[in-house]
Amino acid sequence: MRFLPVFLDVQRGVVLLAGAGDLARAKLRVLASAGAQVRWYTTDGNHDLGGLGADEAARVELAAGDPLTAELSGVVAIVCAGAGDTGAALSSRAQALGLPVNVMDDLEHSTFIFPAIVDRGDVVVAVGTGGTSPVVARRVRERIEALLPARLGELASFVGRWRKAIHDVIPEFGLRRRFWERVVDGPIGALVLSGRADEAESALKNISDASAFTGRLASGDAAGSVTLVGAGPGDPDLLTVKALRALQDADVIFYDELVNPEILDRARRDAGRIPVGRRVGKPGIGQDAINQLLIEAARAGKRAVRLKGGDSFIFGRGGEEVEALRQANVAYSVIPGITAGLGAAAQFEVPLTFRHEALRVTFLTAHKASDAEMVDWSTLTDVAMTIVVYMGMTAAPSVRAGLLAAGRSPQTPVGVFARATRSDAAAAIGTLDELPGLIEKVVGGPAILIIGDVVAHSAPARRQQLTQLASFFQVAAE
Repeated sequence: MRFLPVFLDVQRGVVLLAGAGDLARAKLRVLASAGAQVRWYTTDGNHDLGGLGADEAARVELAAGDPLTAELSGVVAIVCAGAGDTGAALSSRAQALGLPVNVMDDLEHSTFIFPAIVDRGDVVVAVGTGGTSPVVARRVRERIEALLPARLGELASFVGRWRKAIHDVIPEFGLRRRFWERVVDGPIGALVLSGRADEAESALKNISDASAFTGRLASGDAAGSVTLVGAGPGDPDLLTVKALRALQDADVIFYDELVNPEILDRARRDAGRIPVGRRVGKPGIGQDAINQLLIEAARAGKRAVRLKGGDSFIFGRGGEEVEALRQANVAYSVIPGITAGLGAAAQFEVPLTFRHEALRVTFLTAHKASDAEMVDWSTLTDVAMTIVVYMGMTAAPSVRAGLLAAGRSPQTPVGVFARATRSDAAAAIGTLDELPGLIEKVVGGPAILIIGDVVAHSAPARRQQLTQLASFFQVAAE
């Protein structure tokens, strides 16, 4: 490590910037965002501020004259970008006075370098490569930015506002550290990160009995929380960044049978894993029992994740679980996932809506024949409507019968898309009249049925059309 990572308070004086063009303006934006007072000596006479806001522009002094003879009292650092030979000369002057100096792309004349920066307000992450490869630093920064919550800086500010007050309530260092870990990782931190800072403030104010609270904290008896996480249709790379963070923070995960094992592999290694789902026709735990498990985990002080395939609020009973958590006064949050219908549509290139052709989409579930019999199919006969049927493999004959009886054309395009987004995904394309036979072609579920003219635009349908066309010309040639 050649350069020691440090954070320089540029608000304690003036930063002298020498240079011109986009390179100088890029450094100007970074310095201004850090609240620096910048004295800019441009080497080409162009003082265009590059779109700085009014408050930032007010902190920029447009200086005239030669920076090599400029007065340096009150200057805390010197930056040269696009300054040519002036950079090396100004570096010599800065080092003679003991001032930190950066000459862009010139390690020999720099005593500090600019890292790639992830800026979350009070939380700042700096990534450096010793000046050898800014591109690599930027790539690392991009990865880190994707992992850090957008409101992480707000959480740091929130903690900072309460530090003294909590110190007075919990003077013992070890307990105070555990307290802040609970805050940051628990329901209060989740409130801040979700933009509900007022609720977080109220929750923290409610901690008024220091002896009772520290006693609970010492015994481990502190409130936990439940996060409902949509695991998406199967491909672990389709997890949202927020879902990934929840899995890596979880103490215990209650997961459905449809959750891809590769997704569970991305969870915290020591997290408890409890299967609570069931498949059609097989015994499994009931919804009331699942609700109770979630409540008990939270009351035991655990960060529990309820992991569901697809999205919790689309045929996932997430609404029922939220109601149970509300009634039990358990803190919870919801992280949406890509629902299976959208995953299948994306993988097999089925446009669920299409201008002048499909203007509406209806999602319904029919995992057994009795479900299909309860559907009012007369409301689903509009040819401008795409129908997406979840858990429809068993009920496919009833789905077909209901739509045909209601007047939907037997030639309506239909797609059966099994195990969407997984490596073993399969599709069968045909017509509504052929639906039961299409089910047999995909060899096992789970599967999504998509019914409507848009299926004719799908990638499997296009391939099918090309195959038929090739066969036609081959026959004609013979």
